[in-house]
Amino acid sequence: MLWGSTFDIQEKVNSRVGAEFRAVTAKMMVLLGKPSLSDFFPGLVSFDLQGVEREMKEIVVDVERVFDSVIDTQVKMEAVNDRGKKDFLQILLELKGENGATPITKTQIKALLDIVVGGTDTTATMVEWVMTEIMHNPPIMKKVQEELSGIVGMNNFVEESHMPKLLYLDAVVKETFRLHPSLPLLVPRCSSQSCVVGGYSIPKGTRVFLNVWAIQRDPNFWDNPSEFRPERFLGDDNKWDYTGNNFHYLPFGSGRRICAGIPLAEKMVMYVLASLLHSFNWHLPEGEELDLSEKFGIVIKKETPLIAIPTQRSSDLNFYA
Repeated sequence: MLWGSTFDIQEKVNSRVGAEFRAVTAKMMVLLGKPSLSDFFPGLVSFDLQGVEREMKEIVVDVERVFDSVIDTQVKMEAVNDRGKKDFLQILLELKGENGATPITKTQIKALLDIVVGGTDTTATMVEWVMTEIMHNPPIMKKVQEELSGIVGMNNFVEESHMPKLLYLDAVVKETFRLHPSLPLLVPRCSSQSCVVGGYSIPKGTRVFLNVWAIQRDPNFWDNPSEFRPERFLGDDNKWDYTGNNFHYLPFGSGRRICAGIPLAEKMVMYVLASLLHSFNWHLPEGEELDLSEKFGIVIKKETPLIAIPTQRSSDLNFYA
């Protein structure tokens, strides 16, 4: 969607750029969530005692190199790309070439491409958590695959049109977001004026964090909160959506600062999972045990990355050709 419509970029660049970008994004997410003394003692900012600023500047250089590579390759290939569909980068490059009063610059293009940082790591993390929970609960995997077989058909590919009909898979994803919200403290808020919340005085300008990880595991609101039970999300779709109107369930936040990427994130996670589970059966490597422990950070990741082995689910080998 961002820069993949040109076949030459897809074949020659994406494999290398993808690996580089995943590594850089992972480092960036760790640094974003790393406590810094300068946050509490601003006078120490210039000393950079923990080296956070230095590390982040190095990562910015890596990100710039990736974006420059993609942009330069796209510019070179524009002449041979005669496809009707355009990706996001092509549209931005066309705006750069316009002779308007305020033409877009390459720096601005890279700033807009930076939106991918906020979407790739969280989406990949949630897919990993869903697969982990499903493999930890084989009867749930069986139910998901039975639903996929009935709606998609064993020898058909998963299409976007199937997504609204996959109600049980949707419930599995929502239950995973409840137990493993991608951003456990959401994006920090800042009080615009002094106020009292829950009996606590919040001065103007205070940085506020919402612990949705704890809210979504609160036994006062959730029956057996530690149990992975997708059925709790079946039934009333309006009560259990991602809009943030139910303050017991806020995986994407709420209000004006709610995640802007909800429509894309929901579709991407569902589509990737449906494709993986419809096409393959999954099992752990021999002798491996499933680990559900978490590694806390700005994004909650698995302490031990999931390694899963696929085996074909369809008897038609042409399905995998």
